[in-house]
Amino acid sequence: MLITAACSSDSGDSKPSSGGSGGQSAGSSSARPSVSASPTVRAAAYGKLPDACAVLSKKTLGDLVPKSGKSGKKGSSDEPSSRASCSWNSLDNNGVKGSQFRWLNVSLLRFDSDVTRGSGDEQAHTYYARQVKDAQAVDGAKDTKAIPLSGTGAEATAVRYDLKKKEGLFKQQTVVARVENVVVTVDYNGAGLAGEKTPDADDLTKAAEKALKEAVASVSSANGAGGTATSPASPSKSASSSGAPSKSPSKSASADASASASAAKDS
Repeated sequence: MLITAACSSDSGDSKPSSGGSGGQSAGSSSARPSVSASPTVRAAAYGKLPDACAVLSKKTLGDLVPKSGKSGKKGSSDEPSSRASCSWNSLDNNGVKGSQFRWLNVSLLRFDSDVTRGSGDEQAHTYYARQVKDAQAVDGAKDTKAIPLSGTGAEATAVRYDLKKKEGLFKQQTVVARVENVVVTVDYNGAGLAGEKTPDADDLTKAAEKALKEAVASVSSANGAGGTATSPASPSKSASSSGAPSKSPSKSASADASASASAAKDS
């Protein structure tokens, strides 16, 4: 009886020892994949924006808005490194013959890479597509045309249409480009007021495209030849963390231009 009890005791002691070793090994093995499974996303190429009021040359401003005085009006921004805008208006008064009005707005929006929302350029592409779509859906717009552009950023489109306002017939051009993780939108319109002839839409489109190229080049220049990559897990505020602007530049362009035309006409 004593011998049997001793054998039973030895058998019982050996089982927990073997089981404990096996459990420890399994726990160690299962912990390894969770450490290496953290998601990653490609870093954003551009980490900052230039001053929106300084992206165009004096010559370009002289061509597009000759009576603007060259000083633009900065838009409000919660985060200058992620969103910025600037606008100019020009009224060339020809007395009894009427006046030529021009309005120009440049908007820049940068997206940071985010593990939830995706890479900065993917988010920028989505916003770019929405800008182009919004520009083609303005209330009251007539003869709307969308024209793909080449040689400006990764993708670019020009949208043009006519918009009748109480001040006159406005020829609106909205040109949008994406360069890496930044979207550049240029709104440019013109009108002949008080009997002046309506400006040529082709001339306005060419002028807007020129401004777009300069603005895109300024974004690239501000970030160096290869851009300044930002951390994919950057906690700083950006367009990706705060969401797209509540008011699209292309949607508000005609309203802002009409208000500026009225103010200029009355002054």
